[in-house]
Amino acid sequence: MTNLHSRWSSLGFLAALLAAAGTHADDYADARAELVAAYQAQDFDAMLAAAGKSLDARPGYPGALFNLALAEALRGDATASLATLNRLLERGIDFGVGGMDEFAALRELPDWDSFQKRVEDLYEPVGQAEIAVRLEMDRFVPEGIALAPDGSAYLGSIHTGRLVRVADEPQVVSDRAGHWSVFGMRFHADGGLWFASAAIAQLADVGEDKGKTGLFRVDAQTGEVTVAAVLPPLAEAQLLGDLVINGDTIYTTDSLSGAVYAFDIDTGTFTAILAPGALGSPQGLVLDESGGFLYVADYIGGLSRISLADGSRVKLGVPDSLSDYGIDGLYRYNNELIAIQNGIRPHRVAALRLSDDGHRIEAGRTLAANLPQFDEPTLGVVVGDDFYFVANSHWNRFDAENRLPDGLSGPIVLKLSLR
Repeated sequence: MTNLHSRWSSLGFLAALLAAAGTHADDYADARAELVAAYQAQDFDAMLAAAGKSLDARPGYPGALFNLALAEALRGDATASLATLNRLLERGIDFGVGGMDEFAALRELPDWDSFQKRVEDLYEPVGQAEIAVRLEMDRFVPEGIALAPDGSAYLGSIHTGRLVRVADEPQVVSDRAGHWSVFGMRFHADGGLWFASAAIAQLADVGEDKGKTGLFRVDAQTGEVTVAAVLPPLAEAQLLGDLVINGDTIYTTDSLSGAVYAFDIDTGTFTAILAPGALGSPQGLVLDESGGFLYVADYIGGLSRISLADGSRVKLGVPDSLSDYGIDGLYRYNNELIAIQNGIRPHRVAALRLSDDGHRIEAGRTLAANLPQFDEPTLGVVVGDDFYFVANSHWNRFDAENRLPDGLSGPIVLKLSLR
């Protein structure tokens, strides 16, 4: 959801430096404010100190590491700056510094050519994926996907609000009838299709409903909305973006307020598992094997494990060679979390292996990156040993006025083997 929260896929240094707008007030936000003020005052010693504080508040955060490299470069310590950029590369992350004037002095270092070669290698295609679904609808901007038992795929549009069934021939199931933009989707055991929806600025002709959000159930054959559960105004800004179903309970994340909710299908009520402000920008979520814990991806805060019994939260430990930031879609395959990371560059689908106690990531592997169909991948679904995911959402193509260019390709769903 590129334009809705703190995605830093724009890689100019000012974008990375100033991307703190809209984040919750905490130690990291305070350090970022100091950093920006120091940069504007050209006080690079103070900027370096603030960069250190931001990393203390959010260890390993790519934007904070980039700002540290920037501060070191501006202070004239090119060697230290290159070392910090190499720390990002170890995590498979590039900020495109080769074309930035602020890092010009680094190009004179003897290790610069080696660094550049590692950057080039980072953009080599990874993974073998096949096209499972292609939908020829211009400016669709898909986010979520659901697969029916008969194998047909359901795609929802952010821009038009349409819900489309793709089998032998595409069929518009709902043409924005009683809902708004379509985000994460899941089938219930009773055959109903549930999805998160919100009236966002990128929705064509959004009108007076702008800002509203909720969970909706449709009859997958007729498109009739059988349940419309609008989230009460519990925070100043709200957006339910993804969901997971466990029996008659739906767990859902609010990417704007930072809350995680449980929705009781029988009573139609929302209960906060994590209150607004608890997380920075929660996105994908998945249950553990026991059904007693939720793994939640905070776009700007990394992965957490939440107890459904008492709401307690554990921040997952992550090796220095990996990053758990910038995760949009999150799924589980045996003891691995399958993560779609579109908040780091290059975008990727990664498998992150959990420890036996579920409290940390022990190792990771990149399943797909730099594939020709990629244009900001978003959400997916695990089916057996395969992973289906939206490869080209085009979220990054909206301009400042939320307009889309002509000639965008229709949605493409890729299929990956998880073995």
